[in-house]
Amino acid sequence: MAKKRILVMTGGGDCPGLNAVIRAIVRRTEQEDDWEVIGSIEAFNGLLRDPMEVVLLDSKTVSGIHIRGGTILKTTNKGGPFHWPVKNEDGTFSYVDRCDDLINRLEKLGINAVISIGGEGSMDIAQRLFEKGIPIIGVPKTIDNDLSSTDLTFGYQTSVQIATEAVDRLITTAASHNRLMILEVMGRDAGWIGLSAAIAGGAHVALIPEIPYDIDKVAAEINDRVENGRGFAIVVISEGAKSIGGNTFSRDSDQPGYQNKILGGVGHRLLEEIKDKIDVEARVMILGHLQRGGSPIAYDRVLATQFGVKSVELVLEGKFGHMVSYRHPNVVSVPIANAIEEYNYVKLDSALVHTARGVGISLGD
Repeated sequence: MAKKRILVMTGGGDCPGLNAVIRAIVRRTEQEDDWEVIGSIEAFNGLLRDPMEVVLLDSKTVSGIHIRGGTILKTTNKGGPFHWPVKNEDGTFSYVDRCDDLINRLEKLGINAVISIGGEGSMDIAQRLFEKGIPIIGVPKTIDNDLSSTDLTFGYQTSVQIATEAVDRLITTAASHNRLMILEVMGRDAGWIGLSAAIAGGAHVALIPEIPYDIDKVAAEINDRVENGRGFAIVVISEGAKSIGGNTFSRDSDQPGYQNKILGGVGHRLLEEIKDKIDVEARVMILGHLQRGGSPIAYDRVLATQFGVKSVELVLEGKFGHMVSYRHPNVVSVPIANAIEEYNYVKLDSALVHTARGVGISLGD
């Protein structure tokens, strides 16, 4: 008798802990005699390619992968069933909806359930597919911690740890040279990483997307610190931060199927805005994709494993259209529709903002 099949995939940006989820899904499924796991390479793209790129996942395939960063299934934030790029004769691209084709291919593979591991964009796709009748479960993944309906997402704590270590190292060189060091971290629309790293590392200014900054107040904070004998300052700025009345520093992608703006470089823009207002030498460091790579810390391995196990149990319960969620201290589930209806911004009255202000960190306002 043929086994029932779970199809698992990882979509969006890579994230520490993805492999731990995949491993947990496989190990939990193997406790069920009549189920097996198939992996799709590069999210839904593996299913939509000719020939299809799918692999059988078993305990041997996933052995030891929980300590590795990245994802053995690869990932992508281009293409997908609702926005598939097709190259025209003149070299331009058009985009088509291949949802019906996707459904047919799932049926041909004998797929009984789909587990989609991804961030806000992936969960939006998952909800649309669920509405089309696909039995799908979501697993939240984002280093930005910007998905609502879950207290935390795996990968976030690892990214904060990496950013905090960068602040620690910049403090020693800034103090040695009496410099201003500007550290740019990830955070497209949510400043969780920047604010947490600033508190943990002891930065003096934290600029996040939710609080547009006044450049004169930022300069005054830096000058006050330098002039009072401490000689150096550390600014942590999220890549999506902007000044009052200003715009996010971004550019369009020239890659087919990539819909998001590309961020990066706001630290250098800040330096240009501030250099004539301060009396201290300054340097900029863009942490970039270092925050996404490397092994997940223990916390994220545990959370990712909990999410993987829970996602299989939701499949067995037939609780489709739901996303795994962490509500301390429990791992539960919520409708995907609820999870994507509100973005998880840093709220101005949140405990984290209160703490930052309480230890004297300027938020630029």
